[in-house]
Amino acid sequence: MKLRPIATNFTLKDHVYERLREAITEMDIYSADADLRLDERSLAEQLNISRTPLRDAIARLEADGLVTVVPRKGVYVQRKSLSEVLEMIIAWAALESMAARLAAERATDTEIASLRKIASKYDDELSPTRIAEYSDDNLRFHLRILEISQCALLKTMAEGLFLHMQAVRWRAMGEADRVKRSVVDHAEIIEAIEARDPDDAALRVREHTMRLYEHVQKTWTRLELTSNQA
Repeated sequence: MKLRPIATNFTLKDHVYERLREAITEMDIYSADADLRLDERSLAEQLNISRTPLRDAIARLEADGLVTVVPRKGVYVQRKSLSEVLEMIIAWAALESMAARLAAERATDTEIASLRKIASKYDDELSPTRIAEYSDDNLRFHLRILEISQCALLKTMAEGLFLHMQAVRWRAMGEADRVKRSVVDHAEIIEAIEARDPDDAALRVREHTMRLYEHVQKTWTRLELTSNQA
């Protein structure tokens, strides 16, 4: 994990927490060789801070379910079990499909066009070779649907899941030619929203997310909690 030093003229505790959370959610924690242990000394040095605000931030991250503190062993980024990952995907499908329904009813033409702007970057044969770039824009695409739904509470509820879903999507995107399938799905989702068809928009999003569910269910091996691995 690489971190930039934090300027101490801001609210230090909040900045340390935000910086660590950002770094953790950008990690590919479900890869087979992921290094999930966080070294407090190294983190403090990279951030140019003492360990006190670092430990405060770690406590908040533990409350978020992003890390696990194992007594006498250390701090570990927490991976969800396979059953938990599958449950998160189901919950995300429910929230985002409702967001798509609302977007079809409420979003402005300009807001809908912003979805197409994200998706149009990958209307070519090269998309599978740009997995890292596409993964970032894939996440932006799904967050944008929540934003243009114009339902703040729905977006807030989804953001809690999104912290954990990022890493799941990062791993899955590079498997089984899912980039190509995802590009097609995104185009169909946009068409449904542009057509102002709430039922079809909700269906397209739900089916897209449940394809991720089926992929993970069939191809991922059993995932253990980091605390158990430690």
